[in-house]
Amino acid sequence: MSENMNFLPKKELLTLEELDRMCSTFVRLGVEKLRITGGEPLVRRDIMTFFRSMTRHLDSGALKELTLTTNGSQLFRFADDLYAAGVRRVNISLDTLDEKKFADITRWGRLPQVLKGIDAAQKAGLRVKINTVALKGFNEDELFTLTEWCQDRDMDITFIEVMPMGDIGNEDRLDQYWKLSDLRARLRERYTLTDLPERTGGPARYVRLEETGQKIGFITPLTHNFCESCNRVRLTCTGELYMCLGQEDMADLRAPLRNHPRDDAPLEEAIRRAIALKPKGHDFDYSRQDVAGRMSRHMSHTGG
Repeated sequence: MSENMNFLPKKELLTLEELDRMCSTFVRLGVEKLRITGGEPLVRRDIMTFFRSMTRHLDSGALKELTLTTNGSQLFRFADDLYAAGVRRVNISLDTLDEKKFADITRWGRLPQVLKGIDAAQKAGLRVKINTVALKGFNEDELFTLTEWCQDRDMDITFIEVMPMGDIGNEDRLDQYWKLSDLRARLRERYTLTDLPERTGGPARYVRLEETGQKIGFITPLTHNFCESCNRVRLTCTGELYMCLGQEDMADLRAPLRNHPRDDAPLEEAIRRAIALKPKGHDFDYSRQDVAGRMSRHMSHTGG
């Protein structure tokens, strides 16, 4: 998120009913997986109304999976309700197990609250995966601590390269950039890594640690361009559809949604036009000690 956030006027946000109609249109057009993300989606008022409304698509079989990416701060409140609504997996963003470092990097966070949420999620029956951004000089020393902590709790973990998004200076991003090829080499010092053929239609590539059976994911937008297999798009809370996280192009779906409240045909056509423009790849690049392809918007704009 930006250091100084300016929150949008409520009228610009899609209502929960509009989100239902929007997502239902995507499902009708063949989308089989919805991931609700943010920001932090669980802080939105009455958000469980939306999750419960999506349950009908799971029940019909049109929607194969409804998942959530969260910072974990509210999970202790909503874990049981999420499971009841049909959610079976959650991704939790967690970059450190050090309480002070956690407070520093999140600017607000309380690590015990997140750990309490993880406990609640697992107790409710949700499968938990930890997403960790690899940050040089910040969590390099926690590589094995995080990996073993996840193993002890029967949680998968995915490491993510830091992406050039938001108005943070070039030098900061370059200083933070920890190539996952180097991280993998560190893991190989202790474990035998076997590449897995598993693909989810997203950016992650997976290995198995033979000594423990644990699955580790790697998202490498800089060291390995994964775009040829990516089938994901991102819809913002204002109805902007981004066909690629690493491109500025987007389509406005709020206008056809609101201009035609009783006719989904214009919305469907707008979605089809947007998907047809999905690019072949992003332009992220840290080569030559410069940050190329940087996005002006923060990750919180399009969702983690």
